[in-house]
Amino acid sequence: MSVEIALRRARVRYGPLEVLHGLDLPLPAATVTVLLGRNGAGRTTALRALAGTVSLSSGRVLWRGADVTRTPAHERARRGLCFVPDLRAVYATLTVAENLELASRDREAALEAYPELAPLLAHPAGTLSGGERRILALTRALLTPARVVLVDEPALGMSPAVASRTYRLLAALALRGGAAVALAEQRLPSGLPPGTLVHELRRGSLAFSGEAAELTSGR
Repeated sequence: MSVEIALRRARVRYGPLEVLHGLDLPLPAATVTVLLGRNGAGRTTALRALAGTVSLSSGRVLWRGADVTRTPAHERARRGLCFVPDLRAVYATLTVAENLELASRDREAALEAYPELAPLLAHPAGTLSGGERRILALTRALLTPARVVLVDEPALGMSPAVASRTYRLLAALALRGGAAVALAEQRLPSGLPPGTLVHELRRGSLAFSGEAAELTSGR
């Protein structure tokens, strides 16, 4: 199992508050990894550090062994990193169709994954419900070829059926596409593939690392 991207002894500060405390976090290729934790545990900050949208106060980000700590977020995106944040993940003033065109020219693939978007194509993204905006944001991860896919709370606002489909689609990026897929979650989702890894964060440090089956069997 080769590591695609990793945090090494990563520390992140927001003013006087240190949010990550020397975190080691490897994300293997062709694997789904879940960053588990309550609000404030550091899981969102870990994703942002990997994506380059927040800077480390110390430590490194390694991508296939190369140090990309000082590589800006837009350059990481060009190299094949896709980050879907939990907030402000769509262009609110553009229509659904225009948002899809920015993600991929293959609109039909987006509508095949999420047929719920078809009647909304002419609507401004800012008028959608929270779940609809989440679906639209996730098309970027599903349609853009990427080596690293980072998604903060993928199923936020979705119905159970759409959430289940979303996790299957994200798992396929790892199992069939070979991407390192990392999901930040408050609770462990059901239906993830065998071999899914879990890193549970508490107050910016690791409290558990292992396969999802080990975590659930111990509770």
